[in-house]
Amino acid sequence: MKFLAWAAVGIAVVVVTASLSAYGYYWRLQSAVEHEDVDKLIGGNRPKKLNGARDILVLGSDTREGANARYGRGLRHKPPASDTMLLLHLSPGGGQALAVSFPRDLMVPIPACTRKDGTKAPASTVAMLNEAIARAGPTCTVNTIEQVTKIHIDHFVQVDFTGFKNIATAVGGVPVCVTGDVHDKDSGLNLTKGRHRLKGEDALAYVRSRKGFGDHSDIQRIKRQQHFFGALAKEAMSGGVLTDPGRMNALLQATAKSLTTDRALTVGEMLKIAQGMRDLSAGKLRFVTVPSGEYAPDKNRVALAHPASDAFFTAIRKDQALPPPTRAPRVPPGRVRVLNASGVEGRAAQVAAQLKDGGWQVTRVGNLARPARVTVIRYAPDVRARAAALARLVPGARTVRVPAPGTLDLVIGANFTSVRASGGGVPVQQGESRASEAVCETVTR
Repeated sequence: MKFLAWAAVGIAVVVVTASLSAYGYYWRLQSAVEHEDVDKLIGGNRPKKLNGARDILVLGSDTREGANARYGRGLRHKPPASDTMLLLHLSPGGGQALAVSFPRDLMVPIPACTRKDGTKAPASTVAMLNEAIARAGPTCTVNTIEQVTKIHIDHFVQVDFTGFKNIATAVGGVPVCVTGDVHDKDSGLNLTKGRHRLKGEDALAYVRSRKGFGDHSDIQRIKRQQHFFGALAKEAMSGGVLTDPGRMNALLQATAKSLTTDRALTVGEMLKIAQGMRDLSAGKLRFVTVPSGEYAPDKNRVALAHPASDAFFTAIRKDQALPPPTRAPRVPPGRVRVLNASGVEGRAAQVAAQLKDGGWQVTRVGNLARPARVTVIRYAPDVRARAAALARLVPGARTVRVPAPGTLDLVIGANFTSVRASGGGVPVQQGESRASEAVCETVTR
């Protein structure tokens, strides 16, 4: 009995010591992250949260403070700008995610913002979006995007150059492909034609580079950054980083000093969000740029394209998990061909990707020479049930019976609007990409 008593005391000491160590580790990690009180700085003038989706604004800061001074010591006193702005929208239930890029030179109204020291930054009727962070910190960018989109932003994460390098290294490097040699003196990027796995400095140079790729525009760089972030996410998912608390903690520890977040985004909340994404596949992580076009007063700037941008932001705001069907027996998805007769470039590929999300086997994706006004589902008698299941997913589609056995074709016409997602989510958008795609970037001379 005496032995058992001492053993119990010993076990209690070990448990308490371990708990205190864990708490100390958590406290050190939490203390390393800089925080802003978004609710206090913005006040009550914020969009209402309509559902269980999470919206997280991810900002890349070009601050030259601390370890970032090596990327331009002459710019140490320049107010930081945010040339990378991604709104990560996590649909209710964790079944899919949409990362929305905002161009840095998007011309928008910037509201009056309160700085952390209590002083005020005046409003502007129109200005470049990336100026908001320099006026009053990342909370001002949150405020600006909320006012433009009417989407309630739950959290924000700001990462500087050093933090980004550590993330790319922590996942084991990010695979990229280029169609030719790249030598960009401004960013320091030097790559030979072919495939590479980039970590640290090389990864940072790759996402910062603009010369040598495409048309050298910021929109082109955004597209390449989306492909890179998709590949990074795929590495994290396939490598088990998001589902392994130990590896996730290691990643947070490597980046904590480079992060600024809202006060509510604690380390525990970060782990909870990451674990909630454990069932998210790379194919269900989508990237898209906000609908935009040339800004009339200055062709070097861009503006939101209305009404497309209004409909897009509404779809994100109203994203809800759909209830399970109560009528009609469920028919397992089958084989289908997706043919584009809408006149909209890339529409068949977008629809095919969403059908694949629902388990459909897309055997062909192509275009028809003759345009069609109405979306049609062509089906043979032996696949009548699957044709009916497909019709329930495509509003406005007309069904047409054909004699060839096994035929099931979705012919997309001009009246096509969307594919109903089986678990909620934002409809497929023009020009979007997915984390599952492997892209070789075009290099220009």
